[in-house]
Amino acid sequence: MFQQEQIGELWRPRKDSHKGQNGRVLVIGGSELFHTSIFWSADVASRVVDLVHFVSPANENNAVVRTRIKEGFWSGIVVDWGEVEAYIREDDVVLIGPGMSRVEDSEITNDKTQITKQDQRSNNQMKTLLVNAGMRDDTRTIVNTLLKKYPEKRWVVDGGALQEVDPGLLNGNMIITPHLGEWERLLGKMPNSKAQISKQGQSSNDKMRNEVCKAEKFSKSYGGVTVLLKNVDGKDVVVNNEERWEIGGGNEGLTKGGTGDVLAGLVGAFYCKNPGWLAAGAASFVVKKAADELYRERGVYYNTSDLVNGVGRVMGEMMRNED
Repeated sequence: MFQQEQIGELWRPRKDSHKGQNGRVLVIGGSELFHTSIFWSADVASRVVDLVHFVSPANENNAVVRTRIKEGFWSGIVVDWGEVEAYIREDDVVLIGPGMSRVEDSEITNDKTQITKQDQRSNNQMKTLLVNAGMRDDTRTIVNTLLKKYPEKRWVVDGGALQEVDPGLLNGNMIITPHLGEWERLLGKMPNSKAQISKQGQSSNDKMRNEVCKAEKFSKSYGGVTVLLKNVDGKDVVVNNEERWEIGGGNEGLTKGGTGDVLAGLVGAFYCKNPGWLAAGAASFVVKKAADELYRERGVYYNTSDLVNGVGRVMGEMMRNED
């Protein structure tokens, strides 16, 4: 079980550090329909790291963000979609998926052929392809193209990106954050190994043990990817090749829209300077603790903005206690 003492293992900024040395996060997200998700992810990340950049494949979403920044809603830097690869290379962690639309399977007939053709294009042609894909809101093409091109990057794959990712592109540099529905979808994409995973899971009637067993097999199958599986019998589970943690706490207020985006943003922020298992476990622990404090104050009558502010309070209290 993940314990509060482990929060003390998180990276702390040095007193003589300079801007950019304590983490830079790029958030890729949003769509023509979903504007708000990226605000929650970016807002909570900005409480932890030095710089947060935001880019959306939907031009309308970038315009919305720029307007909200002028209104004082959020502090961060909006970059143009044509510059996405430059910021992927520059920033420490890329969070991809909050608010991105899902493309139905029938709309793209052969992803692998498409990505192979993309590999043969020049960088300028690739940029044009991604811009056009963004205009179509083609989440699958964007996600799988970028993960394939930058496998050495630290990625957090969440939301719409998680629903459209090719699992074969995942590796030990990446963290995925599925809820149980997204988890089953991922397992369903595994060639030949789905049956083995399901068989392992049948060794016990305990749901937690079943899902942990599946997550361990999944991580081993895909290069040690860190799995943050949300809300298995009331607990989150963090699994990779080397670590396994359960995180309790939380309450029904965390079912509200946007709370998963807060969790993903915090995972990305912590992952800038910490191992994947610690980033995922600490983010889950902090979000649940913040939610429990809000519950004691007002029951379930809190929203996602309250949760973001609560995360800041909880982090401040816990880090002071470690001094």
